[in-house]
Amino acid sequence: MSPVDIVDIQVVAYNAQDLETFCACYTDDVVIADLNGAVTQTGQSALRERYAVMFAQFPQNRARIVKRIAVGDVVIDHEEVTRAPGQRFEAIAIYTVKQGRIARVDFVK
Repeated sequence: MSPVDIVDIQVVAYNAQDLETFCACYTDDVVIADLNGAVTQTGQSALRERYAVMFAQFPQNRARIVKRIAVGDVVIDHEEVTRAPGQRFEAIAIYTVKQGRIARVDFVK
């Protein structure tokens, strides 16, 4: 499976709020960070906790890929995210994929 394939599966699971499939796309020691390098979560259990809360709080949460760039193991998505009616924002997610799972995500919001 290519890096683009795994990121696609993750986006579909995110939009379906399928926590199990979403988390299965990530390594056990995944790192979630801001682009400046500030780590916000480490490990799949922290990821699971973060997104379980988000999915419960925002059942209409969805991401739309505006543009994608992929080079090697890195996939960069420009996303438009809708949290709730009228609550939209843009983000850039930089996914680093290792051995078929997402090992790191750096976000620009």
